[in-house]
Amino acid sequence: MAAATKDAVLGSAVDLAREVAIELAENAADVGEYLGLVVEGERLISHRFASTARGYRGWEWTVTVARVPRGRTATVCEAELLPGPDAVLGEAWLPWSERIRPGDIGPGDVLPFRADDPRLEPGWTPTGDPEQDSVAIDELALARVRVLSPQGRDEAAERWYRGPHGPTSAGAVSSAAACHSCGFLIPLQGSLGTVFGVCANEWSPDDGMVVSLDHGCGAHSETDVEAAPTEWPLPDPLIDELKLELVPPTARVKAEVAAPADELVAPEPEAVPATDVADAGVDELVVPEPEAAPATDVADAGVDELVAPEPEAVLATSLADAGEDEPVEPEPEVAAPVTGAADVSEVADDAAEVGDVVGPDGPTDQPDAGPDQFDVSTAPES
Repeated sequence: MAAATKDAVLGSAVDLAREVAIELAENAADVGEYLGLVVEGERLISHRFASTARGYRGWEWTVTVARVPRGRTATVCEAELLPGPDAVLGEAWLPWSERIRPGDIGPGDVLPFRADDPRLEPGWTPTGDPEQDSVAIDELALARVRVLSPQGRDEAAERWYRGPHGPTSAGAVSSAAACHSCGFLIPLQGSLGTVFGVCANEWSPDDGMVVSLDHGCGAHSETDVEAAPTEWPLPDPLIDELKLELVPPTARVKAEVAAPADELVAPEPEAVPATDVADAGVDELVVPEPEAAPATDVADAGVDELVAPEPEAVLATSLADAGEDEPVEPEPEVAAPVTGAADVSEVADDAAEVGDVVGPDGPTDQPDAGPDQFDVSTAPES
């Protein structure tokens, strides 16, 4: 300041500096109040004016003046708009090769090759030793031109751990269990496998991502939630009256239905004891007459083809108890079928005896039956 005081010629050139600032701003309203001067050097001073232009709040119009030795006239050296202490500034300039950021590479974009990338180092060169080459190439996969350097590995681990797939994310803080106990975690090989793994759960927001072992989410394989009661009222049940559902019976019902059918057996008619015809009176005995088969038919028919008619059992009923006007119907009797020639001869003998009273062609000429004679009726055909 002392030098400026001594140089009164330059210090008093305020009006000259304002005129130059207005000429640079092209609008007198954009040049504000005088802010003071700055001594830049010997016989060199800069006058500052506040900028009122839109978008340049905090900036200053700066006009630098100088003079020659022993000169009494100030000369303008330069005039420009410079940022002040409160000016809003953009980011510092970066070279184009350093301006790329994660996520800027899109489909079809190609990065330039960097031969001196500190994140990479030369890969493994085969030495001829089968044991060393097998470990380096087959197990560690180092047979590439360049592989990840320790610096690149450390930068990746720090970026992954501090990123959205680390333990400090919102999902990891609110999760009930960590990824190290999840069945969908695929651990990594090498030193990175002690801290990171890959998520393989399609329902997780981290599916296919590298996650830290202390990360977590709501799709953990071993966690569960309690069923919360619903706040909505239950609807009334709907009854479908137009559809019939056929329900097959159970084994117990089938057994109960089949039991009565097995127990149901038709009762056999009781056999009527044979009554001595000689003891029974003529008025009490009613004999049904079976139809006799012709002898020629019996002789021609084979044993297997002959079926004897079933004789009917005669129930002796007292005419005195039943009355003469009431007919007495004979009850059926179960008889064994004829299966042999001996049975056929017995049937023929019975038919011959009955034929003395009633022949095969009809009743014979007999006198009217009196009270002391038999009343014979013809049996139905079998």
